[in-house]
Amino acid sequence: MLVKAKPGLTPLLLFGLVAGVAAQSQSVFAQDSTTSHKTSHHEKKGRSAGGEIASGTGDIGKGAAKGAGSLAAGTGKGALDLVTLHPIDAAASVGKGGAAAGAHVAVGTTKGTAKIVKGVGHGIKHVF
Repeated sequence: MLVKAKPGLTPLLLFGLVAGVAAQSQSVFAQDSTTSHKTSHHEKKGRSAGGEIASGTGDIGKGAAKGAGSLAAGTGKGALDLVTLHPIDAAASVGKGGAAAGAHVAVGTTKGTAKIVKGVGHGIKHVF
């Protein structure tokens, strides 16, 4: 079964993919030569502002994709139950698929928004 994406979702997913690749390639080329000589002080390096925002965008996209998958699965099972004359099971399947879709979208949006806010905060910190 082919699930069509909403018109606004495709550019958002593509932006997240491009921004993530760009942020990752920048971090590979921007290595500081002084940190390779320090062996006594191991500090975990966090993501850059752009990398954090790209990761958040990706999480939002993943949540939307998982939600669409859950909704499609629930709707498909509900249609099958309806065809086989199980209307109560059909309603339950559609409801379960809708609830799972809402949960996936909510989790993805929450995680993604938190990462985007963190990335914007890093960007503002570097400006000031």
